[in-house]
Amino acid sequence: MEQSPQNEPDKVEKNEEQKSKPGNGYIKIKLFPFIMLLFAFVFVTALVTTIVMSLGDDKQVKVSIPERKEFTKLYDVYDEITNKYYKDTKSSNMIDGAISGMVNSLDDPYSTFMSKKESSAFNDTISSSFEGIGAEIQEKDGAIVVVSPIKNSPAEKAGLRPQDIITQVDGKSVKGDTATEATQKIRGEKGTKVTLTIQRSNEDKPFDVTITRDEIPIETVYKEMGSDKIAHVTISTFSETTYDELEKALKSLEKDGMKGLVIDLRGNPGGLLDQAVSISSLFVPDGKVVVQEQGKDGSKSAIKADSSSHGDYKVKVPTTMLIDGGSASASEILAAAAKESGGIKLVGAKSFGKGTVQTATTLSDDSTLKLTVAKWLTPNSEWIHEKGITPDVVVNMPNYATMTIPSSTKVYQNGDFGDDVRTIETMLKALDYNVGKVDGLYDIDTKYAVERFQAANKLDVTGIMTGVTTDKLVELTQKHLKETDPQLQKAKALVK
Repeated sequence: MEQSPQNEPDKVEKNEEQKSKPGNGYIKIKLFPFIMLLFAFVFVTALVTTIVMSLGDDKQVKVSIPERKEFTKLYDVYDEITNKYYKDTKSSNMIDGAISGMVNSLDDPYSTFMSKKESSAFNDTISSSFEGIGAEIQEKDGAIVVVSPIKNSPAEKAGLRPQDIITQVDGKSVKGDTATEATQKIRGEKGTKVTLTIQRSNEDKPFDVTITRDEIPIETVYKEMGSDKIAHVTISTFSETTYDELEKALKSLEKDGMKGLVIDLRGNPGGLLDQAVSISSLFVPDGKVVVQEQGKDGSKSAIKADSSSHGDYKVKVPTTMLIDGGSASASEILAAAAKESGGIKLVGAKSFGKGTVQTATTLSDDSTLKLTVAKWLTPNSEWIHEKGITPDVVVNMPNYATMTIPSSTKVYQNGDFGDDVRTIETMLKALDYNVGKVDGLYDIDTKYAVERFQAANKLDVTGIMTGVTTDKLVELTQKHLKETDPQLQKAKALVK
């Protein structure tokens, strides 16, 4: 390439040169060198662009995933254990343990991390039948506490009560266990036995209860109605099918002439929030608040009654609801909505008091993080957590309803003394047998009462309480309680 001096005449050689006039001069470029120059320019430009973009990507990654200095200690400990622990380690176990530790540090009994196996068991309790004793438990202040036994479950039949503290499972302490860990120890195959050591508030000493595990069915709604046409419908828990079960039961009762309704939430430990909301819409006018959720920033969001998704079906007969110390979580949401937005009277005893909302997130390996994400408030903005709901009409159950069931394997006879004897005297008295003074002493009056009980039920008359005599006493006492249930009778009277 030659650059001509200024003011030199333009020269053109056809097909060999191209002319340009920058200012007053010109540049002559031969065709082949020009093409090579152009190719080199494109190549260098592409190379520079690639390098810049690569460096840009690195910079972008660093911006989108900032360094988490707070995890340095965690990484250091992981490396120390992996490199120096005297046994081989499994990384997945250590990671699960680290996650569990983070969740446990929240000091919230309702937030928990579950392994894949534990997660499967948790899902069973919501969506299908499972094998175990049928009791909802929670961890509270380092102890495992019974929220409620499930209706007609082995736990209920064995006499477990809300607020019972489980101190041991098969002789091994569960102090410090999470609810998930304790559940895994209590559950087992149908037909096998588990022995729970129970501490009850009104008992001086812990006592053992041996329970035969069974299949816990998914049925959650039970109905009955007598000649008075006042229906008694029990909801035992809130699972995926509860609304459908309840609507089916109510429509059947309507066809049979239902004039009034008692919804029994006693011993209902809760379950799925959406089911509680759908069921509340049966009793609360559309558009009225069922429950409010309050996040960590204090903001509130209201969930309102809406029956449109279920064909606008509503309960039209007079209704009352029963609650007690075993009514928790979703059952309290329903009770509070019915009372405050539906004008329905609550009867019974103060509820359990669980006012938080949990979500369950399935992680990449099918483990589950169950985390408390909000408070729930009643329509009137009350937070009932650890306080419970006080019913409009408080009705106490008889003493024997909450007493520890005496074991049929033990022998009670003249001269014995203790809490079990007091329970036996109380039960006999409830069945109209004269036991004299109820003082925990198995005296001559107690012996005579036992003999009359045995004769009336065609048992061997020995005056000794044991074996089939004890089983019969428990059976008839529970039957009597069901027939005379003062809370149910009051609830029925209100709808009449």
